[in-house]
Amino acid sequence: MKQFLLMLIIASSTLISAQPAAHSALKNGAVYGRVIDAELNEPLPYVNIVISDMAKKIITGGITDDDGKFYIDNLPEGKILVSVQFVGFKTINQDTTIGKANYKVDLGVIRLEEASTGLDEVTIVADVSSIQQRVDRKVITIGKDLQTAGATASEIMNNLPAVSVDQQTGALSLRGNQNVRVMVDGKLSNIPAEQLLKQIPSTSIKSIELITNPSAKYNPEGMSGIINIILHKNTQIGFNGNINVGLAYDIEPKFNSSIDANYRNGKLNFYGSYSNSVAKNVNYGQINRVEQEIAQNFNILNNNKSHLFKVGLDYYLNDKNTLSVFTNQNIFDAWSDVYSSIDYRTNPALDESQYTRGDNDNDSQQYNLNYKHDFNEEGHNIEFEADYNTYNGLTDTSNAFYNSQRPNFIEETHTDRSNTTLNLDYVNPLTEATKLELGLQVRLFDTELFYESDARETNANGDYIPTTTRFDYTRDIYSAYATYGTKKEKWSYQLGLRAESVYVDSDAFKQDLASNEVLNIPFENNYFELYPSAFFTYSPSEKNSYQLSYSRRIDRPGIGQVNPLPEWNTPLISQFGNQELRPQFTNSIETNYTRQLEKGSLTAGLFYRIIEDEIQQAILIDRTDINRLIMTNLNFDNSTAYGIEVSSNYRPTSWWSVNASFDLYAQSQKSLAESFDEDQNILLNTVKVDNVAWSARAFNNFKISKSFSLSAFGMYRGKNQNIQFEMEDMLMVNLGLRYTFMENRANFSLSYNDIFDTMYAAFESERPYAQQGQFNWESQQISARLSYRFGGGNYRAKSRKQRDNDVKEGGGMF
Repeated sequence: MKQFLLMLIIASSTLISAQPAAHSALKNGAVYGRVIDAELNEPLPYVNIVISDMAKKIITGGITDDDGKFYIDNLPEGKILVSVQFVGFKTINQDTTIGKANYKVDLGVIRLEEASTGLDEVTIVADVSSIQQRVDRKVITIGKDLQTAGATASEIMNNLPAVSVDQQTGALSLRGNQNVRVMVDGKLSNIPAEQLLKQIPSTSIKSIELITNPSAKYNPEGMSGIINIILHKNTQIGFNGNINVGLAYDIEPKFNSSIDANYRNGKLNFYGSYSNSVAKNVNYGQINRVEQEIAQNFNILNNNKSHLFKVGLDYYLNDKNTLSVFTNQNIFDAWSDVYSSIDYRTNPALDESQYTRGDNDNDSQQYNLNYKHDFNEEGHNIEFEADYNTYNGLTDTSNAFYNSQRPNFIEETHTDRSNTTLNLDYVNPLTEATKLELGLQVRLFDTELFYESDARETNANGDYIPTTTRFDYTRDIYSAYATYGTKKEKWSYQLGLRAESVYVDSDAFKQDLASNEVLNIPFENNYFELYPSAFFTYSPSEKNSYQLSYSRRIDRPGIGQVNPLPEWNTPLISQFGNQELRPQFTNSIETNYTRQLEKGSLTAGLFYRIIEDEIQQAILIDRTDINRLIMTNLNFDNSTAYGIEVSSNYRPTSWWSVNASFDLYAQSQKSLAESFDEDQNILLNTVKVDNVAWSARAFNNFKISKSFSLSAFGMYRGKNQNIQFEMEDMLMVNLGLRYTFMENRANFSLSYNDIFDTMYAAFESERPYAQQGQFNWESQQISARLSYRFGGGNYRAKSRKQRDNDVKEGGGMF
C-alpha cells in the first residue's frame, strides 16, 4: 500500500506535468526587444514576456535569453498587449499593433525598475520553485515550497532532479555518481561538502545550479558535474537582514540557526552572516556473512557542532569599477561513539567487540578579493579574483577491543591544507550576437597529513610497536581558456578550448619508532592536457529549444583516495588510499529538449560518456589476517555510461504546483576482488558489473490561502548495483506545511519526513564473501523552522563570478 501510494503521487504528477499547451493556429506577426536592469544597466535573463489581446486574454509568451533578448513570433494581426514581468521588478505593459505596415515590431530596450522599497521586498522569494534549462546547466530557483521541504541545503537536495544524498554519510551524487563537487556562489571551500551543506539554511538559498556538462571556461574536474549553490546577497540601501531558527527530532535533537545582515550607504556595502548547527545523529546496522554465519553489528552516535561566519565589503568606486572582499571562518567540533560487535553463531566463544571513540576538531578560513572593470561597451569587462583557503584539523581516535587478540590502540591525525586560486577573465562582445571570452588561472593545492599510533604494526617478533606516518601532497595547475559564441536567427553555438599543465608531487614517510627506521615512498605525476567543448542550440520558437553539447573532463584523485593512511578501521574491514592513483578522463555528449508549456515547462535529456582509466574501488584480503578485508582504489580499463532525464515544473491550478522528475542511468564498472578457492588459496578476480538504475520523484505544493500552504514529496529509487554491493530499492514520502504572518515578514514551517518509515539502506554482496546487511538512520524526522526578516530597502543582488574547482573524492563505508 505504501509503495502504491508513493508511485501514484509520482505518476499522477508526471502525467499532469507532461500535458502540452493548446496549440494555436500559425500566425505571421512578431515582436522582439531587449530587457535590462534600469539601475545596473545589465541584461536580465529569464524575464517573462506575456502577449495578450486587448481583452487581456493570453495569446502566447516567452522568456528572455542570457543577454536579455526576446523574439516572439506567430502573432495575429491587430492590437496586442506586451507585458514584461520579473520577480522584484515593476511590471511594464506596452501595447502595439501587428499589421501590414509592420509585421515585426521592435520594442527596443525595455528598462525594468525595482519594485517599491517596502519591507516586503527585502528578499524576493517566489511561492513556487522553477527549473530552467540553460545551455550547460539546469537552474533551480528555490521558492517557498522547497524551503518547506527541509531546514538546510542538505535536506532539500533530494528534491532536485538527478541528485541523491547518502543519508548515512551525507555524500552527494549526481546522475548516480559521487564524482561531483559542491560550490557556494561559484567558489569551492575547504569545508567538507557534507559538513557545509548542513550549515546553510534553505531560506538563504536563491538558486541551485546543476552543471552537468560545463564549457571550457570552467575547470574540467568532475565526471558527473558541479552543484553550485547561489545564496541571497543583499546590497540594499540601509540596514536589512534575516533570522532563522530550526529544530528537528527523531531519536536525538538537532538545532540550527542563522542570521545575515547588510548595511549599504552610498558607495559602500557591508554584509555579514553567522550560522550554526548542533546535532546528534544515530546510525545503526548489521552486516551478515551468510556462509560463515558471522554477523557484525554497528551502533553509531555522532555529535557535531559547527559555526560559520562570513563578513564582506563591496566598494563601488564608480560606475565602471567595483572592488569586493570577503572572508569565511568555520569552526567545527565533533565526537563519535561507535560500538561494533562480531557474533560467531557457530562458535560464540569467538565473539568479540570494539568500542571506538573519535574526536574531530577543525577550522577553515577563506579570504577572497575581486576587482571588476567595465568598459564603455555593455558586457565588455575584465575581472581579477584571488582566493585563499586554509584548513586545519585534528582527529583523535581510541580503539578498545574486548575478547579479542588485537590490542587497544590510539590514533592521532593532523591535517593542514591550503588552496590558492588566481583568476583573470576577459569578456568582449565583438558584436551584438557574438561574444569572446578569455581567461588565465593558477591553482596551488597543498596538503600535509601526520599520523601517529601507539600500536598499529608488528615487528619480526610479532610485538606491536608504535609508528608515525607523514604524507605530503601538492598539486599545481596552470591553465588558460578561450570560448567563442555567436547567435544567428534561431541558431546559436559556442566553441571552447582549455589547456592545463599539472604538476603532482607526493611523499609518504613511515617511521618505526622502536628502530627509528624511515621508509620514504615518493611519487610524481606531471601532465599536459587539452579540454575542448562545443555547445549548439536551436530554438525554432519561444516554446521549443534543442541543445547538443560535448566536453572532455577529468577526475583527479582526491586526498581521501591517494592518502596511504587508514581512513577507517573496523574489526573486519579497513580502507586505505592508493598513492599512485592516476586521474580518469571523461568524454561526454549530452542533448536536451525544452518545451515551454502554458502553465510550466518540460525538459528531457540524454547523455553518453566514455570514461578512460576509470577509478574504482577494489576489495582485497588482508594478508596479516585473512578474515579481514582491505578496501582501496585502482585504475581500470575504459568504460561507458549513459542515461536519460525528464523533469518538469507545472501548475495545474492556481493552488497546486508540481515539480517532477525521472532519471535512468546505466554504467559498466570494473574492479578487482580477491576470494578463496576450495583449498583456501587467494584468487585475484576481475569483476565487471553492468548496472541500470532509475529513480523518480515529485514535489507537490498546495496553496490553501495567501499565507498557508501544504506540501507532499514522494521519491522512489530502484535497485542499484556497484562493485561492492547490490543496493535494494528505496522509497520515501514527506509531508510539510508553511504559514506566513506579520505582513510576510515571518514564516513558520513544519515537516514530517519518511512518514511510512521505509527509508533505509539494504544490500547484499557475493564478493569476497556472501554478505547481507542493512543500515538505518534517523529518517523519520519532525522538523520545525521559524524565520523573520527585518529592515527595509530594495533588493539588489550583485553579480559574482561563479567558479569551480572540482576533484574526485573518495570516502564513506558504502
